[in-house]
Amino acid sequence: MEGGTKLRMTGFATRYQVNLSVVREAMIRLAGDGLVKALPQRGFCVSPLSPEDLLDLTRSQVLIETVTLRKATDQGDLAWESAVIAAHHTLQKTTYTGGEGQFHGTCSQAHNAFHRALLEGAGSPRLESTATKLRDCSLLYRHWSLPSGQDPYRDAVNEDRTIAELAVARDGTGAAAALKEHFERATAVLLAYSQQTNAALSGGSMTGPAKGHA
Repeated sequence: MEGGTKLRMTGFATRYQVNLSVVREAMIRLAGDGLVKALPQRGFCVSPLSPEDLLDLTRSQVLIETVTLRKATDQGDLAWESAVIAAHHTLQKTTYTGGEGQFHGTCSQAHNAFHRALLEGAGSPRLESTATKLRDCSLLYRHWSLPSGQDPYRDAVNEDRTIAELAVARDGTGAAAALKEHFERATAVLLAYSQQTNAALSGGSMTGPAKGHA
């Protein structure tokens, strides 16, 4: 679905065979996390995607996750180191996309698990929760780019390995810098893709690939 598309709650209720109030409660929670947008008196729609929002999201992720990662490298114990290494190993062995560019949910889970493992050593549930919500929002942009075969995380294997190695080596400064570059590299690719496909519409919203792109 494109950004701004109206979400039909009755359709979701029928599809998942649940009460309409359950769907409404789910939408309210998703709106609270920034994953859908509430329309006053008109229900909910898919959250619009825009270059401005992507840049703001990236800045927020960098700020929250680098601070938390520094704390983790200072405070994390041996169990934390083991969890980071195990999570990275799982991510490394997980396929990112299918043959036609479909995004594999298992990779999304492995990617999130790796980033959670990195931050858990900080011992700050609030920072971890904020980071998770921002990461969920970034997933919208990742899905948006994949129908064209464009992988904003195409260097993620090496990038994630570097972050993991620096983290368990207790190099907080180096790990934070590598994580910052990881986020900013992905954003640069997405912005370039938006320009190449003329995906930026009036008002700054982003839609799927332009016609002619597989």
